[in-house]
Amino acid sequence: MKKLSFLFFFISTLGFSQNLEEQIYVATETFISNPNETTFLILETKEATFKTQIKTKNEQLAFIFLQSHKGYYLHEQSELNKAITTYENALKRFNENKLSTLSDFDIIENCLKPLGNLYTKTDDFTNALNTINQYIYLADKNKNRPHYISGLINLSTLYYTLGDHQSAIKTVDDALKSLNISKIQKIHLIDIKTASLVASSVNNSTLASIIEKEENNYTIELKKGNFNKALTAFKNYKTHELKRVLTDRELSQLHIEEGQIHFLLNQLDEAIINLKQAIKILLPNFKTDGLPNKNELYAENKFIDIFDLYAEIEVNSERALQSFDLSFYVARLLRENWTSQETKTRNEIENRNRSEKCITILFDAFKQTKNKTFLNRAFQYSENHKASVLTDIAQKRLRLQKHPNDSLLVKEFELLKEQEHITNLLIEESLAANRSSKINDLSEQLSRVSLQLKALNTIISKKYSNTNNSFSLNELQQKLLKNNAVLTEYFYGKNYLYQFIISDNDIDLKQMPLNDTSKKAITKFNHLFDNPSIINNNINNYTQQAFNIYELLNFKSLQSYKNVIIIPDGVLNFTPFEALLSTKTETTTYSKMPFVILNQNIAYSTNVFFYLNTVESNKKNKVLGVFPVFKNTQQTLTFSINEAEVIENEMASRIFMNADASKSNFIKNASNYNILHLSTHATSGDFVKPASISFYDDNLTLNELYSIDLNADLVVLSACETGIGKLHKAEGAMSVARGFQFAGAKNLLFSLWQINDLSTSKIMEFFYENYKSTQSAFTANHHSKIAYLQNKSISNAKKSPYYWSAFVYYGELSNPIPNNTSFYIFFGILIALIIVLLILKLKKT
Repeated sequence: MKKLSFLFFFISTLGFSQNLEEQIYVATETFISNPNETTFLILETKEATFKTQIKTKNEQLAFIFLQSHKGYYLHEQSELNKAITTYENALKRFNENKLSTLSDFDIIENCLKPLGNLYTKTDDFTNALNTINQYIYLADKNKNRPHYISGLINLSTLYYTLGDHQSAIKTVDDALKSLNISKIQKIHLIDIKTASLVASSVNNSTLASIIEKEENNYTIELKKGNFNKALTAFKNYKTHELKRVLTDRELSQLHIEEGQIHFLLNQLDEAIINLKQAIKILLPNFKTDGLPNKNELYAENKFIDIFDLYAEIEVNSERALQSFDLSFYVARLLRENWTSQETKTRNEIENRNRSEKCITILFDAFKQTKNKTFLNRAFQYSENHKASVLTDIAQKRLRLQKHPNDSLLVKEFELLKEQEHITNLLIEESLAANRSSKINDLSEQLSRVSLQLKALNTIISKKYSNTNNSFSLNELQQKLLKNNAVLTEYFYGKNYLYQFIISDNDIDLKQMPLNDTSKKAITKFNHLFDNPSIINNNINNYTQQAFNIYELLNFKSLQSYKNVIIIPDGVLNFTPFEALLSTKTETTTYSKMPFVILNQNIAYSTNVFFYLNTVESNKKNKVLGVFPVFKNTQQTLTFSINEAEVIENEMASRIFMNADASKSNFIKNASNYNILHLSTHATSGDFVKPASISFYDDNLTLNELYSIDLNADLVVLSACETGIGKLHKAEGAMSVARGFQFAGAKNLLFSLWQINDLSTSKIMEFFYENYKSTQSAFTANHHSKIAYLQNKSISNAKKSPYYWSAFVYYGELSNPIPNNTSFYIFFGILIALIIVLLILKLKKT
């Protein structure tokens, strides 16, 4: 970090609260001249005193000068979280007091740049991106080319860390075109491009043409599987690196990387030596040879690399699990400082990979011992990182419902909604592919909200015990007993597909290999629903595949249960289980096929937390129906008018049709109804644009949905692909349905593919007719599809599962309310008959 001249500040601010200002600069310069633990404690003591006395802007600037150097020292000591907090406070003070016009203080060099790097190092990718983009914009605006190039270097590093190698390469190429680029900067940029090309599996001839540093060849040798050559090349690289002054974190990284290469060479003793050296660097006071305790660890992702590799080397299963658990623990410490769900979602991928390894260890232990406690533990690993971001917001919502008058929790939710609103605006601006001042302003706003959320989280976590995703198997089994149901959860891993089966008195686990054949079979079956002609043009092909998938997914193990809860995973999120066939069949008549739905009532759940915390409807049953119709356009939804008529006939409702079906009308009125029905268009989004749902005048995007507060008992999304979206390995599909669940919807009925047809209106007609009499969405969903299949007025072609199995129900297994109409009619007739007889008897007397 470039030291700032105290003399410059002293002269430039002479005459303005000179005494206090000078004291701050002198205290900081004294520390800078001899930074150590003792002088740092002295500086912190003086800092606390100065903080209470500051009044003028010049004093504020002097204090930021102090904080910047304090943050630098903490960074050098590998106290990353403390360094982040210090830099954040300095930046907040700089912006709130509008000090940018006061002097030539270099906020980029002294605050923004190290803060962006720290966010990257602690995996806080959203804040890293916002911060780096902020100082790239400022550097470009001020024509500061060194800072601009430095920003592009850090941005390309971030993209590489995120696995967005194309963006990393493009950013490097943009930077290399710049004038006045230094030799060191050019080397850094080429290093990043080389690593990105390696990760992108670019051919070796292309790599050879850009490699300029011999010591970096080890990454290419690793890619090619030449581990001995990689080790030799790495040692050359290590020798070169040790010539410069390294932080403890950088030094530990060298040992970790060398240990990883030794592991690949099966040189396990050497690998362990490297890991021990890395631990001792990060934990100087740790003296034993075993693993450290949790209370000795802090939020440092290098620990995760260490413990993961230890677990891979360890032959004792319990010690391997202990090591993985330390990785999970450090990951949780890191997570506590993240506020953005995008950051949390990206980081969950590694937790999921680690979970699969833990499940495999426990499954192998179960096979040897037949002890089912291993299965319970494996199930906890499966659950711990399944849709954890969605679970986190649901837990916060439940906490607020329990403590509605707690101003801290109310403020937290306001900030969370503001964060998503700004994120949505930022996404919209970013699609314009420029670094406009508006993007910079939004990035600053997002950073500000993030700082406020962090401060609140610290207070709230002290006031309320931290929630987690753990649950007791007994609690789950008690609810299954109540629902007369079985639960099956799939874990779609890298090497295996695991299936947990939990009944009210047992737990079982099946392990199925995930190879190219099984993966293609599942994907091929899902693609049968891409358009209506695929199944109808080759019905026998469908029946064969539907039975094969039934067996592949081991659904036959559940055939004795009437009610089934499915927690899907991976591409199984897009599989219509109700349309599977339980036996082989030669028939081409759909109504005669042995579909799963004919014998079993299926409900889906995101994870066990949502199953255990779903509640039945409050029975108000007021429907808000939204029907844009899009009349006289190429997207006209003629048959949605039929749906609106059905709802009006069957339910107490308010219907918004045509122009009234606007986004603002929906947002304004949605909270007043416990059932929301949207018959419209939707899109699943892509890797750039988020999923969205259409209203008459505008689209409601996924991040906008995140910023809305709903409390609907049931949301029916009668629109295309509302359950489809970019699939995240740990979190699931980033779909419109997820947006409604995030916003607070308790139960959902939504679609897995495109279907806008008369069949949809017929399904909805049967659904609401049944819902009116049973008050159970679970029952109504089941019976509506059976009624559709058995309806003689519907042609065989229209009874293809394409038309009726698109809608899946996520929610409570609510029991139908008995229909007492016949009893009341009989009772009324009986009373009337008695009255007539009494009258006749009185007349006779």
